[in-house]
Amino acid sequence: MDYLSIIKKPIEAELNDFAKLFGQCLTYEEGLLGQVLSHIRQRGGKRMRPILLFLTAKNFGVVSDVAQNAALGLELLHTASLVHDDVVDESSERRGQPSVNASYNNKVAVLVGDYILSTALLRVALSDNHRIVQHLAELGRTLAAGEVLQLSNISNQEISEEVYYQVIDKKTAALFESCSVLGSIAAGVSEEDIEKARKFGHYIGMIFQIRDDIFDYYESKEIGKPTGNDMTEGKLTLPVIYALQNTNMSAMQTLAKKVKAGTINPDEIAVLIEFAKEYGGIEYAEQKMEEFAKEAQKYIDESVKPELKDAFTAYLEYVIQRNK
Repeated sequence: MDYLSIIKKPIEAELNDFAKLFGQCLTYEEGLLGQVLSHIRQRGGKRMRPILLFLTAKNFGVVSDVAQNAALGLELLHTASLVHDDVVDESSERRGQPSVNASYNNKVAVLVGDYILSTALLRVALSDNHRIVQHLAELGRTLAAGEVLQLSNISNQEISEEVYYQVIDKKTAALFESCSVLGSIAAGVSEEDIEKARKFGHYIGMIFQIRDDIFDYYESKEIGKPTGNDMTEGKLTLPVIYALQNTNMSAMQTLAKKVKAGTINPDEIAVLIEFAKEYGGIEYAEQKMEEFAKEAQKYIDESVKPELKDAFTAYLEYVIQRNK
């Protein structure tokens, strides 16, 4: 099924406008900055976050200029955070292309990330909506706090599913929550409607990140990151956490500690990946996605206009079923 066509159909014109404006925001006429921004523009992406913001706004009315500027601010903030994250994680790839820090260097990546962040603040200010500006600023703080929590969790020898959820709540779910919240605020709806939409965005974000983490257990050039990349960076994700907590295999616990210490080698990572698969880690992660999906579907059934239900349902299904 072509989920993306169904998702985009009600907001096609708004998305086209967004694409043009976003490209303008990432354009600089001369020098190194222009080159790096061009490099970032080439990544493309599905724009799942602006899509959710626009669908939410449309569900409550129309996609106004306020919603457009909110979407631009959010996606630019997200883009800046990815550029900075690649520096922190020492990542060499982003969506199958060389990262900015790999193509240039860390200094360039940090400065360009700062430039994009400032552009995000400029665009959201053009919304002329104090609450939207405040929410985006709070989102930036949450994303940074999530990165710090993830770094501290790497050095923490405790292997905890609860901490895993805390990290992805701040790093990914917060972004999708903000899409729903900003779309609702732009439409001028009640606090009750904003809160319902926020919870929907939260469920979508949790599903999105769990699916992303499952990718790390399989080899695929389409995904844009090597298998076991999370473990290489010191991160233990839900499938292997579940397997470790539901078995009593000291050899696997030792390998998990090597992940956190940054001393594990590729062969040992391969052993941990197969261990997670053999002992139900993937199935458990998929089960958790389904639990979040049931809650998200309730929102669609109860709060989404009939003419937008197909788009919202396709969005949910796409996040669950996507392969990259």
